[in-house]
Amino acid sequence: MKNWLAQHARALLFTLRRLLAAPVSSALNILVIGIALSLPAGMVVLLQNVQGMAERAVDAPQISVFLSMDAGRDDTARIDRQLKQHQAIGKIEFVPREQALEQIKQSTGLADVIGGLTQNPLPDAYVIYPKNTGAQALEALRDELQKWQGIEHVQVDSAWARKLEALLRFGRLATLILGVLLGFALVAVTFNTIRLQILTRRDEIEVSKLIGATDAFIRRPFLYSGMLHGLLGGAAAWLIIVTSLLLVNGNLAELAQLYASSLVLRPLSAGDSLALLGFSACLGWLGAWLSVAQHLRRIEPR
Repeated sequence: MKNWLAQHARALLFTLRRLLAAPVSSALNILVIGIALSLPAGMVVLLQNVQGMAERAVDAPQISVFLSMDAGRDDTARIDRQLKQHQAIGKIEFVPREQALEQIKQSTGLADVIGGLTQNPLPDAYVIYPKNTGAQALEALRDELQKWQGIEHVQVDSAWARKLEALLRFGRLATLILGVLLGFALVAVTFNTIRLQILTRRDEIEVSKLIGATDAFIRRPFLYSGMLHGLLGGAAAWLIIVTSLLLVNGNLAELAQLYASSLVLRPLSAGDSLALLGFSACLGWLGAWLSVAQHLRRIEPR
């Protein structure tokens, strides 16, 4: 086990020395990978911020539940108890029919007309604030409540939620397509970089095979090289995103002051940052493995 770890440590140190021995070419490769990865990762950050700002800008969705006109106190108490015990409901507000009529009288300016009514035409109602604000969840809760005894009508406005979900789905699809394409580009860049390294070290590889070196031993430094290129490219992408957000947030702060609001774009979370680094390292390793698998078998001692 110690010997195996020592071999990997030597291969990693050897790869780092070769990386530092050609700083310009290494930096250019890492920068290309970083720019390619920063595009889909930046779109992910943008989508997360757009979703958060949209949810803050739009009032929390409500469901209005209108009771039957003939619903008695027992029915109201039963429905009140069921609503409070429902797992999908966060908060409820009871609106008595007298309060609803008074609100209409004050907001419409029809006090004389409403005062001439012989009886209150409005039912008791509940205003419900669901925990899940997705369009499908809102409509499912509406359909469930509509079946309860004593409830006449349930009204919910899920149009804005559907529009937001459609916009975010389109953004995620575009990000996925861009990420896949640029992921192939990253693999191609690493593939070509490792191919050049293999061709440059052809004589060294032939000598190593002559003295009995295994393919795994010869392959190991190239795989580490690809993984390091990918990992450093991911770090460069993260740095590009953070720097861009700092510049943008500086301008947004001035704009937010003019409109007396708070507007800040949040960077990648710790989990997303680690995922970016891990994903880029895996792609670099994949490109190196494909290159080594194709070119190493062609090199045999003469």
